Amino acid sequence: MYTFTNQFISDNNNVEFLKATMMGPNAMRVSEELASHLNINENMRILDLGCGCGLSTLLLTKKYGASVFAADLWISPTENYERFQSIGIDDKAVPISVDATKGLPFANGYFDLLFSVDAYHYFGDTAEMLPSIIPLIKKGGYVAVAVPGLKYEFGENVPEEMRPFWNDDIERTIHSLDWWKELWRAEKGIEMVDIREMACCKQAWDEWLSAYHPVVAGDIEMMKAENGKYFNLVQLIAKVI
Repeated sequence: MYTFTNQFISDNNNVEFLKATMMGPNAMRVSEELASHLNINENMRILDLGCGCGLSTLLLTKKYGASVFAADLWISPTENYERFQSIGIDDKAVPISVDATKGLPFANGYFDLLFSVDAYHYFGDTAEMLPSIIPLIKKGGYVAVAVPGLKYEFGENVPEEMRPFWNDDIERTIHSLDWWKELWRAEKGIEMVDIREMACCKQAWDEWLSAYHPVVAGDIEMMKAENGKYFNLVQLIAKVI
């Protein structure tokens, strides 16, 4: 399942690239697992929403040859363009700055697929987000999302060992598979195709904990406390109808 990612990190230079660009659980590995449940090809136009530093974009362009609009709020298009040039995907990847909560600057029916890894939970946790992005995707196209999640909703009963790491942002954004299922199934413009816990959770998190990002030190302590008991990765795939 992870042939591209494993081959990529077999090169020490690529490992350094990965450590410098990860912004959460290894987005390349998560993207490869999510993409394995889709029929992606070189004729597709994809919106990679919340692409970060472009690890998901790299996977979509290099492995599948797709044309990708790499959209992010936090990473500048210039930074991503220079990165895309350095890894040879600037002919396939268009970097753009967007804030998904304020509307996206694309024509209706423009994309075959909306793909989002390690990002959708930051802006897609409301009933309004999904219906705002569905029109951008062709009828018969797909929305595919992978987000960090919980094995069950904590509610007011946050486990004692997790309380030092719990805050309003985490409480708002990190949810269970059932929570996401209920939110998406309320939307009439899609048909749910797949929702599951992802197999790569532990490996993607372990790889993230080796990254150079400044928040990693805190996440190392959090994952020690979590010890495999509470976190997962949630995958959602829906067809636009």
